[in-house]
Amino acid sequence: MSDNIITSGWDVLDASHEALRQAVGGVPAGGWSLPTPCAGWSVAHVLQHAAGDQIGFAAALTGEPGPSFDPFAPSGVIDGDPRALLEDALARSARAWGGVDREAAAVPTPVPPHKLTPWSGSAACALDAGVHAWDIATACGGPSPLTPELARPLLKVAREIVEPLRAWGAYAPELAARPGDDDVAALLRYLGRDPLWTPAS
Repeated sequence: MSDNIITSGWDVLDASHEALRQAVGGVPAGGWSLPTPCAGWSVAHVLQHAAGDQIGFAAALTGEPGPSFDPFAPSGVIDGDPRALLEDALARSARAWGGVDREAAAVPTPVPPHKLTPWSGSAACALDAGVHAWDIATACGGPSPLTPELARPLLKVAREIVEPLRAWGAYAPELAARPGDDDVAALLRYLGRDPLWTPAS
């Protein structure tokens, strides 16, 4: 997978969307209430947050309405099919990014500094989807769809945008690296997540 999503058809964003779709598809019956690596949030909370963020990025790009709920204070109660919520959010995001001029100097985003290059903006949107795919898959005891190839460009954009967001509590403090960490572990530790987290943690 190329790290340059400007010239490769938004590969990182597409791969992150597919990772989130795969993770949500693997949620078992009754699995929406399972705890996740996001302290205090169930799988349903994480899905709502992830869907809301995708809608938020789309709204910033298009001027259309944003999510009807606060992604940072999800209720954990989803009306209707959770997978339908996700598919609607991913479709809005894909449509919005599909209309972006990839040669533009900057595009609007919902994260500080609220204007990023097309690569950084789309990768920031991808970062949210990819990491929450890991949260959901890990909570459900399934294989992670977050691969080292995908984690590599996500870590690149994380280092660009995350530090200001830590002050808002959007990300926990960075965890120290450990011998043997791969690219996925490096990304997760940078975002304050324990790569070895289990539901029993």
